[in-house]
Amino acid sequence: MIGCIGKEKIDAFRKLLRNARKVALAGHIHPDGDAIGCVTALALYLERELGKEVVCMFPDALPQSLEFAKNPSLRYLWGITEASDLIVLMDCNAFSRTGLLEETLARAAVPKVLIDHHLNPDTDSFNLVFSTPDISSASELTFWILKALGWDLNDREIGGALLAGMTTDTNNFANSVFPSTFTMASELIAAGVDRDAILRDIYFSYRENRVRLMGYMQHEGLKILPEGASYMILTKEIQKRFDFREGESEGLVNIPLSIKDVRLSLLLKEDDDHYRVSLRSKKGTSAQRCAMTFFNGGGHENAAGGKLFPERDLGGHSLEEYVKQALLESLK
Repeated sequence: MIGCIGKEKIDAFRKLLRNARKVALAGHIHPDGDAIGCVTALALYLERELGKEVVCMFPDALPQSLEFAKNPSLRYLWGITEASDLIVLMDCNAFSRTGLLEETLARAAVPKVLIDHHLNPDTDSFNLVFSTPDISSASELTFWILKALGWDLNDREIGGALLAGMTTDTNNFANSVFPSTFTMASELIAAGVDRDAILRDIYFSYRENRVRLMGYMQHEGLKILPEGASYMILTKEIQKRFDFREGESEGLVNIPLSIKDVRLSLLLKEDDDHYRVSLRSKKGTSAQRCAMTFFNGGGHENAAGGKLFPERDLGGHSLEEYVKQALLESLK
């Protein structure tokens, strides 16, 4: 069993669930495949196995490319909350990562549980915490929690949500993979989960515009520093040109790492008053340190993210000057 779980915590979780009639499951801003996967899986388990009333709450709607991950039998709320007897926050380390939902969730006078795999969890805000960075994803952590609760892998929709969430967060077993990750995948496939269908939904169902955008960014937008880093800036102008939709840059930041000498890859996506930052690195170079030091963020050692606010953060430098300096310092 994963170290952060343990019988005592499982017994405490089981008791909290027993005493709750309605459970609210919440995820982070800009929900990704892992967030929707683990929330969906736990929601299905609570409804089908324990007979609970469940609501799945996210600050933002899903990108079109992840619409397949929702389950039609569940209730999803976007940007609003509902009262419940128990709150479970998943795939983020604090309520501050829930955007519009933060104040309501944090102030709710009900027990709160955290299920997460990021660094620095806000343990003081929760009655019970399942948290470890030594796991591929929140979906994998949820898998082991469900097994400890007694789930026998009999529901392929639960298993499919978990496998989809883990697959997206590891970039199909390319990042943050542990022995337990392969064990999880093997058990789910043996139980009848259709991995081929999951891969089709994740990687082979994009719009033509997305493929053309990816090609353009690699041909025209990719900048490579001879010291071993790369960066791309997805401006609003480029987004408009390719009719960009949320989620369609997924995976772009990983591509430059296929170049032998590139150890650190950065993608900036322009939003209204800031840039959203994605960082990936090869073993031995810390994407996490770069995100924390220069981009108001954090994450895992080789997969991290953050935000850059030009008016506040650039210190008189141009955007590209700041980015180059940040990358060079992070390679040292």
